[in-house]
Amino acid sequence: MPGPSSAQLREIVADQRDEVRSQLSGPGLVEREVPADRLKGFLSVPNILAILGVRRCGKSILSHLLLRGRPYGHVNFDDEKLAGLKAEGLNDVLEAIYRVHGKTEYILLDEPQNVKGWELFANRLRRTSKVIITGSNAHLLSGELSTHLTGRYIDFTLHPFSFREYLKWAKSPTSEIRTTVERSRVRERLSEYLELGGFPEAYTLGKPMIRRIYGDIVTKDVLNRFKPRHFETLREMARYLVSNSGNEMTYSKLKNIFSLKRNETSKNYVSYLRDCHLMFLLERHSPKLKEHAIAPKKVYCADTGIVRTIGFRESQNLGSTYENAVAVELFRRRSYFSETGELYYWKDHQGREVDFVVKDGPSVKQLIQVAYRLDPDVKKREAGALLRASNQFACKNLLVINGDEEGDEMIHHNGFSGKVTFIPLWKWLLAPLPGLKTP
Repeated sequence: MPGPSSAQLREIVADQRDEVRSQLSGPGLVEREVPADRLKGFLSVPNILAILGVRRCGKSILSHLLLRGRPYGHVNFDDEKLAGLKAEGLNDVLEAIYRVHGKTEYILLDEPQNVKGWELFANRLRRTSKVIITGSNAHLLSGELSTHLTGRYIDFTLHPFSFREYLKWAKSPTSEIRTTVERSRVRERLSEYLELGGFPEAYTLGKPMIRRIYGDIVTKDVLNRFKPRHFETLREMARYLVSNSGNEMTYSKLKNIFSLKRNETSKNYVSYLRDCHLMFLLERHSPKLKEHAIAPKKVYCADTGIVRTIGFRESQNLGSTYENAVAVELFRRRSYFSETGELYYWKDHQGREVDFVVKDGPSVKQLIQVAYRLDPDVKKREAGALLRASNQFACKNLLVINGDEEGDEMIHHNGFSGKVTFIPLWKWLLAPLPGLKTP
């Protein structure tokens, strides 16, 4: 299929400009809670800022917000009217940008990986302009781009809306929630958020849009891009992992479940799902590097709305949804605010488990358990595992995120003692974030 002509390119770029202006002036625009000053600082010199993240999480809008008030031009390559565009036509695209937007200091390239060979164009553009590129696959920065841009690009991973951002969209307060009525309302909002997740389009179009987004991720970002040999097997594995979010998995087990011949195949398939930011993996904490590699990993989905919509019914209990929400928020906070942060889970030889081990450098900073309801037996089990891990890691910051209980309590269990903090999920999700400034 031949690519668009120069006149058609100018028309496409102009149409995209008008569409973005409409989106940025619309009533539903939410300022993302990201480290905007740090991201803008990456563009202070000719450079490339790569904004990555799962499809439809808001990468394009964030890019436009970061460039707001600056002279910039942009093109979205994820446009069916640009089908057939080849690398040799990218100079014509640049000319169309200049004709529509004028001579600009900044250039935004949305989803450029749709054009084979775009990397050399971006590298050449970086020498005279400050460039933002967006992509829904980690392989955006592989191959020729990383070869040519060693040390000349910064990547940032954006996640779907946080609970705070959802409340902003819903025009609900995010702080000073004190009265019984206010607490009841924020709990209702939390239930909505857990059910729909963080994709903005799901708030107006509902679960059919979540199914559409999930289908596009699996088909366009995984199957079409990686072209796996066992097409349907990977599709089934994706739903299986979404349904088992928060559970341990091994590549050997996946191989057996899906009748694959090699562990390497299941490992590759999981890596495809990670590369498109649909899944996160959490390794088991161990002082021995070999145990890190061979121990089962816990898998989490990037969005609770996908789990609640796509997952098997037994996976949709509130306990696992709470844990998935905490996992996503921890990954988000690490991506946005912690350059040295690490996340693990912990399990001892007797099966006692701590959901999240938060490290910063060599030391463990916090141990976190998640439980929807805390009856006496659950409370004893969760706190007992925390105390065991606290003794091993010399960490006194012990937290249980739950549905309702709040406060500090001195816990004694099997010869171990320590102060454990209990906090409702909604309150933990609304905790102030470090150095937060919106674009």
